[in-house]
Amino acid sequence: MSYIYEYDSPVGPITVSGDGENLTGLWLKGQKYFAATLSGQPEVRELPVFVRVKNWLAAYFDGEKPNFTPPLAPKGSAFRKSVWDILCSIPYGEITTYRDIAKIIAVQTGKATMSAQAVGGAVGHNPISIIIPCHRVVGAGGSLTGYAGGIDVKKKLLTLEGADMSKLYVPVK
Repeated sequence: MSYIYEYDSPVGPITVSGDGENLTGLWLKGQKYFAATLSGQPEVRELPVFVRVKNWLAAYFDGEKPNFTPPLAPKGSAFRKSVWDILCSIPYGEITTYRDIAKIIAVQTGKATMSAQAVGGAVGHNPISIIIPCHRVVGAGGSLTGYAGGIDVKKKLLTLEGADMSKLYVPVK
């Protein structure tokens, strides 16, 4: 059974999903791949895991680095999960690149190289935005690209965390 809960945040409405024990999704309204991993007809309910998520989000949006992580159970392929695990290791207020993550995955899998574009696809399909911090990943040279919740939200989240924005830019299309 899937459950959902709505949370009002400073960056807009957020839909949170869970399996009763774990957080399985967190999407900004209108985000690309919104609720893509939800199956069936979810029931609206406030669960203990959602209370933990609300507390995490409240601390985060108050400008604090939350000192706990709700139990996470994102749904995805083994490759995507390995990328999401790396995302969870990016420190609060810091950034990395798709290329850097690709290098880590290459080492983990014993391959000579890994495609940054493949990593970008996995990052973009992250079903637990903000808590699994895909907003901390930027393109080569500091390009603010590829955030399913929108570049403006990505900038707000990085600014909230105190990330150094001086070398980051929004690419011209």
